[in-house]
Formats: sequence, structure tokens, C-alpha cells
Amino acid sequence: MQTGNFVQDKVVLVTGAGGGIGREFALALGREGAKVIVNDIGASVQGDGLDASRAQAVVNEIVAAGGTAVANADSVSDWDAANRMITQAIDTYGRIDAVINNAGILRDRFFFNMSVDEWRAVIDVHLNGAFYVSRAAATHFKEQQSGSYIHMVSTSGLVGNFGQANYSAAKLGLAALSKSIAMDMAKFNVRSNCIAPFAWSRMISSIPTETPEQKARVERLQRMDTAKIAPLAVYLASDQAKDVSGQVFAVRANEIFLMSQSRPLRSMHAGEGWTPQTVAERAIPAMRTNFYKLDRSQDVFDWDPV
Repeated sequence: MQTGNFVQDKVVLVTGAGGGIGREFALALGREGAKVIVNDIGASVQGDGLDASRAQAVVNEIVAAGGTAVANADSVSDWDAANRMITQAIDTYGRIDAVINNAGILRDRFFFNMSVDEWRAVIDVHLNGAFYVSRAAATHFKEQQSGSYIHMVSTSGLVGNFGQANYSAAKLGLAALSKSIAMDMAKFNVRSNCIAPFAWSRMISSIPTETPEQKARVERLQRMDTAKIAPLAVYLASDQAKDVSGQVFAVRANEIFLMSQSRPLRSMHAGEGWTPQTVAERAIPAMRTNFYKLDRSQDVFDWDPV
């Protein structure tokens, strides 16, 4: 099983690891010597149903190849359950070294049709869930003066997308949470980073293919293997990444991107202060050339993956 020692004997929790990108993370961590807690409640992409065998099947793969892993079927969206995940890591392996917040669901709907339940369900898993699991690990990270958080975000939040107000808000919020964790935990040698993945998985298999543009986008996504995301995650969980924190990366096939973070683009000053009229006449015309378009992720990443 061993192909290296990047995370040898590191104890790593991966949420939503019963399939897709999370499964690839768990398998790659196992190959690199980590002791993996494979978390997955076994729900559908819509959050329906429970099947603990999904997590156990990934554990069986890791163990069969000579690695070390245990299964966990708790829900990230429950505070007590999130704490049980960390307790299981401590009870089983004596410590926790890294948390990969990967669990997710979708409730895609145009904003004007989105229900309160659809909003809350996605926020609960992606944003609240990442907080619960991260917060549960924080006490142990502080005590041992080390640790790594890796949060899965999305260009749907970083850039934009149709019909995903809940998911986009949760993912952009998660990027902000990661930055806050990185700053608050730096003095304890704890780091926090994000990865926005491009890959074909259950999470995006519901993308419509009604138009030629949609069909072309899905075909590009289907060529991007989930396993391509794992090397960066393994690196970020390792001691090799001890000076990497507060960053947002994206991975698209064989490409790794460092994503920008919000900073001022242009400023205008009025010594006498502003009025609505002078804003209209001076500020907005001067800034308009720097306005962002209503871009979607595929508008920004508009070339074929390489």
C-alpha cells in the first residue's frame, strides 16, 4: 500500500468519504501511510437515506491494500455527532492530525424558487458541518500544537453559478471560515486551507444537459478524474505544508491554481464627501471598467482541462 511517507502515521478524518472525491482522498492518504477515519452517512446527493456500508467499503479497500482505517457513519450537520468523529479518532489512534471537510449535499434550485428547507439543508451540511467538525478538532490541535484543516469549496461560490444560491453561499462562507481559522489558530501551529475541485462525481452528476453548451461542459467534467484532486490534499495534510495556510487552491485535471482573494481594485476620493449625484457622475463611471461580469465558473475556466 505504501507509496511514500508524506503522512506516515498521521491520523486524518475525511468526511463524506464513501465515494467520489472523498473516497479518493481516503485511499490516497492510506497509500501514504495515514491512519484514516472514513466518515460517510451513506446518504444520496439529496441527503436522503442512510447506508453505513459505504464508509466501511472504503475502509475495506484501504485495509485490503495494507493500510489502516476505521469507518464512521455520523452526520457532520449534528454537533454531538461531529464530536463523536473526533473522539473516535482519539480513542482509536490516540490523536488527530488533519481534518478534511468534504461532506456535501445539493438542493439546486433557482433562488426565486428555493425553499427555506432547501436553503437550511445545504447550509447545515457544508457550512455548519464544517464548523462543527473543525471546532471539535480545535481543542486537540491546540493541545498538541499542530494540525491541518482542508476544506472543500467550489468555484460556484468563488466565481458564481446558476441555481445554487444555497451551495454557493455555503462554499464562499466556508472559504471565509477557513481564513478565520488560519488566523485564529496560527499561534498553535495549526493551518487551514481550501481546495475547489473540478471533477466528475455524484455531487455534480445532476447538471442538466439540455443545451449544446451544457452537454459540452458535462463532457469536459467527465474527463476530469476525482483522483487528480487527492495529491494536493495529501500534501496539505503533511508536515511539508507547515508554512501553507489561509490559501484557496483549485484543481482541474492536471492543473493547480492559486485563487485570488478579495482586495480593493479601484478607489475614488471626494474631499467634500459624496452625494448620490457625485457617486453617479464620478465614482461609478470611473469604476465601471473594473466591474465584474455575472460570470459563472465555466465562463472563467473556459478552456479544456489539460
